Amino acid sequence: MENRNLNILHDFNVLYLEDDEDLLKHTSDVLEDFVNNIFAVKTSKEAMDILLHKKVDAIISDILLKDENGIDFLKHLKNKNINIPTILTTAHTDTNYLLDAIKLKVENYIIKPINIKELLNTLHDVLLPIVQKKEIQKNSNVIRMIAAITDSKQVAIVKYIINKLDNENLFTASYTDIMEEFSISKPTLIKLFKELAEKNILVKVQHKTYRFNQDALD
Repeated sequence: MENRNLNILHDFNVLYLEDDEDLLKHTSDVLEDFVNNIFAVKTSKEAMDILLHKKVDAIISDILLKDENGIDFLKHLKNKNINIPTILTTAHTDTNYLLDAIKLKVENYIIKPINIKELLNTLHDVLLPIVQKKEIQKNSNVIRMIAAITDSKQVAIVKYIINKLDNENLFTASYTDIMEEFSISKPTLIKLFKELAEKNILVKVQHKTYRFNQDALD
């Protein structure tokens, strides 16, 4: 199997639903070295609790759980309009299950015993479109942000702001930090931030921290 750039997994949170405690622990211990957060649970009730209170980017779920069915759990999510990329794991090759998975538009499935490299590569393939979409959106935001300000010479700083946004769209830096990166005067920099604030594009949330409001570009 072709090697992937697994570094992209570091920004994502994964929910792992598996009722085999040993397998759950073993696989989770491996995954936590590659992803941002791994939420390991044994029941769909625990899984739903995680989904309601945590940010989850991908789901790995066993098809047959103790007294439960992973397919039914995914149907429940779809009915609640919770659409998260999902990888199913199964020790069974029952075509009925796989047909149900296809109908639910499950991204992929893996036959047990789980091959860790296959799981990581599959996780990469499932999450790559999200990374690509973010990059396209990031470039679009740069262009739209430039259009929203009056001085095109400030393009480099706009790119800097966009590229430094975290997963919560927060940008943290002082004027001094930015001035050390770029040859720009403090009055010009303050003017830029004032313009972006007036247009509600950058909203100051605390000292040195701003939230990028993408909606303000629409």
